[in-house]
Amino acid sequence: MTKVASERNAKRPRKELSRREFLKVGGAAVGLGAVGLMVGSQGCTPKTAAVGGSAVKYGMVIDLDRCFGCGSCVATCKVENNTPKGSFWMHVFRWEEGDYPNVKVAFLPRPCMHCDDPPCVKVCPVGARYKREDGLVLTNFNTCIGCRYCEVACPYSVNQFNWKRPEENQYYDWEKDEGANVYGTGSVQAYIGDAIPPYQNPDLKGLYGKEQRLVAGGGHYVGVIEKCTFCVHLLEKGGRPACVDNCPVEALYFGDLNNPESQVSRLVAEKHSFRLLEELGTRPRVYYVGGTPPAEAARLLTIESRKVEWGRMR
Repeated sequence: MTKVASERNAKRPRKELSRREFLKVGGAAVGLGAVGLMVGSQGCTPKTAAVGGSAVKYGMVIDLDRCFGCGSCVATCKVENNTPKGSFWMHVFRWEEGDYPNVKVAFLPRPCMHCDDPPCVKVCPVGARYKREDGLVLTNFNTCIGCRYCEVACPYSVNQFNWKRPEENQYYDWEKDEGANVYGTGSVQAYIGDAIPPYQNPDLKGLYGKEQRLVAGGGHYVGVIEKCTFCVHLLEKGGRPACVDNCPVEALYFGDLNNPESQVSRLVAEKHSFRLLEELGTRPRVYYVGGTPPAEAARLLTIESRKVEWGRMR
């Protein structure tokens, strides 16, 4: 039994919901989320306005004129956060604009939007999904019951449900001979020496924020929802998200949107920018500069990503 499961059982007995009860409660939760979105859309915060309550409000800016779809952010995120097989917290959409022969290929990286008015927080029945004062939207694994209401409520399809036990979620067994054919050393561990594999990174099992909650990394616990955390375990040590540090063309920027002198604030102020699905009133903290708003193309791609996720679960 995992740490999360044992602590959950110690707190309270789990009640099994019938299909009818689950659909009834789920429908009510999604309905409330939809109402919240409709209300929120009437008063979106201007992009230059600081959202009060904290000295720091983290946000990301992605320059679409620089991004060429290499996928470094996707790979880096997976390694840094040890996400399970088939689970990607960062995704790069690709589509074509124009008609042959005048066709342009466009790319759009999509992390979690860390919304200022997050629908996923509204529908969580146990308070596992919450928003910190610094702008991060996180999941407390010690509280999450895996109901997946947040997955349904999120219009950006960023939530991933962890279906397997940790020992089943690694791509290979670090201590066995699966690396022998590649490196000729008998095992991957023998090749890398004392380096720590991603799933043993102690930073991913630390407690973070003033709340001291278990919110970092992925693939450690079965039956919980996971997503991009802006690499909270790196931020609290003074670093930046791994995707930002490892982008070869510096298309991703991260910083304090409350500070008008920060690089992210200047980019948003000086360049034409947009946010995904702004009309929903979620007020994302991820801004895009350069390129053009994907409009209907992004909507269709988001729908397709949901189909892929549901297909994988089956």
